[in-house]
Amino acid sequence: MKERKGRDPWPPELTEQLRKVDRLRKSGRYEEALSRMRQLAEAHPRQVRVLLELGLTLGIWGQAPAEALPWYERVLELAPGHPSARLHRALALARLGRHEEAVADFDALEAAEYRKALVLHMKRAESLEVLGRHAEAERDWTLALAEDPGNPWLLQQRAAARTRLGRLAEAVEDLTEALTLQEGEEVDAELLRDRGVLRARLGDTAGARADFEAGLAALREGDPPELAEALRRGLEG
Repeated sequence: MKERKGRDPWPPELTEQLRKVDRLRKSGRYEEALSRMRQLAEAHPRQVRVLLELGLTLGIWGQAPAEALPWYERVLELAPGHPSARLHRALALARLGRHEEAVADFDALEAAEYRKALVLHMKRAESLEVLGRHAEAERDWTLALAEDPGNPWLLQQRAAARTRLGRLAEAVEDLTEALTLQEGEEVDAELLRDRGVLRARLGDTAGARADFEAGLAALREGDPPELAEALRRGLEG
């Protein structure tokens, strides 16, 4: 086997070794999985898949983005166009509060036509919101909805972005669509609270009161006490 793109050829035995690590991770034996991954990375320092899996072990299974980041960067040194490494570096950067850098990685993925567009738009929108770039965040929530039409959670996120932009009527439309999609299921009291607040701001007192009352009726076991309190305050306002 010849070396290609600056990387060593893949030793077939590594496939089963990585499967064993994955089984360890999924069974909750994180420390053993991490120890094995470190040994594999030391033995195969130019195998991008091994280095990426070490980063994933640290970043996802170990919830240690700062420790994972150098491994994603090592992969990108060996394979600059590696999409999974760039995505996970962006996610790690965002978790570390380095949102400008995260957005730059998301932009690069978009330019390369990364196939997991839904994840890209959702995560970039979250970073853009932290940066106060609300118009761009609203654009990304819209792009995410194009990938997953009618997703109530995405509609709620776009409604929040539109609210921050002062586009209250459009935000109400998003929340109304999200609630309509829940017909036949338990209605989400949080959506009703959000729409009630917006209706009150738009001067629709009767509509807001109806939402707050419906929200109280829709509360489920496990809903946070603050949600019930907010619905009650809405009725008192």
